Amino acid sequence: MRLRCRQKRPSITESVNPRAILLASISLGILSGCGVTARIEPYKETEAFLAEGEQVVVLARKHHAGHEAEEDFVSCVSDGLAGPYYQTGGLNVHDSTAFEDSLYPWFEPSMAPLTTGELAELLQKPKVLETVESSGVRFVVWLDGSTDRFASGGGITCAAGVGGAGCLGMAWWEDDARYDATVWDLREIGTAGTIFADFNGRSVMPALIVPIPLIARPQAAACRALTLQLRQFLTSPSAYGAGPELIAN
Repeated sequence: MRLRCRQKRPSITESVNPRAILLASISLGILSGCGVTARIEPYKETEAFLAEGEQVVVLARKHHAGHEAEEDFVSCVSDGLAGPYYQTGGLNVHDSTAFEDSLYPWFEPSMAPLTTGELAELLQKPKVLETVESSGVRFVVWLDGSTDRFASGGGITCAAGVGGAGCLGMAWWEDDARYDATVWDLREIGTAGTIFADFNGRSVMPALIVPIPLIARPQAAACRALTLQLRQFLTSPSAYGAGPELIAN
């Protein structure tokens, strides 16, 4: 008598390691979820540009003390304009604090001009126009906006036992960096144009024993994009309209 042994075929759930399934799920979540989506809309109304000896100053739009662009973002754009870019040198950027101090108290939150009409009235005040002209500033870049977290989800569970400790799961969150840069021409006492930037960043933190944060930085991306657009805006006499939507990963 011959005996035949049949080997049991493993089912799909038995042949696939659950840990492999988890790793694949986390990997797919990372690949599909992490990154920055960007939109830039520049618009220039005049052909004015920085001439030799003229300067630009970057300021936070001041509605009131509790609502203005972050100081570090203003510094980022100001430093970016002053620094070299590829084969070109930096622009003549006036120190923001020095400019505000020289015109104190006219650029304090409760008194800073919000329109070109208010700017014209300000320049008529005694010694204000003289101070502005002596500073060499031709253009004022007003920055308005902020970076805010508007969504989050997922979760990570951590536990410790005799065999060790570890974490499992995945968390995510989204930050939105929205900024407007309005350029004023102090010589013509008018608006030269605006640049709008909206950068949405999705960060993820997968955890398989150890959490690994993969952070999107929309504010830094917005700073770089605005700096590049402002360079073109301030150095080119050509006007340009709204730009296409950009995707930055």
